[in-house]
Amino acid sequence: MKHKIPDVSRIFKVSAPYSYVVQQGNMLYVSGIAGMDYEKGELAGTDFESQARKSFENISNLLVECGSGMDKVVKTTVLLCDAKNFVKLNDLYTEFFPTNPPARSTPIVGLPLDTLHISIDCIAYIA
Repeated sequence: MKHKIPDVSRIFKVSAPYSYVVQQGNMLYVSGIAGMDYEKGELAGTDFESQARKSFENISNLLVECGSGMDKVVKTTVLLCDAKNFVKLNDLYTEFFPTNPPARSTPIVGLPLDTLHISIDCIAYIA
C-alpha cells in the first residue's frame, strides 16, 4: 500500500526537508513538532510551558486538517531537553489528553537549537 503526504501548508508555512505528516491507510505519522508559530517561523516563547502548549496545539491543528484529532492519538514521543520539565509536561498532557491518554515515551535529549525545550511526534488514526 502506497503512502501519501497530506497537504498541511495552510498550517505549516515554514518548509522543511521532510514531511510534517505521512498517511498510510488510516494511520497518520506526525514528525517532531516544536513549540513554534509556524506562520511566523519563530518560537512561541522562550519558556517550556509556552513551547509545549504550542507543540500540542500545532499537533491538534495538523490532525484536524488531516481528518483526525487528539482523541485519535495512540502513541507520542515527547523529546524533553530538561528533566525538570517532566511534571509540567504531565500537567499539559492531561489537559490535551483528558481521557484515554496515548502511550508515551519521554527521553531527555538535546535538540538542534539551544532555544528549543520540546519536540513531539505522534501516531494517530483517522476514523
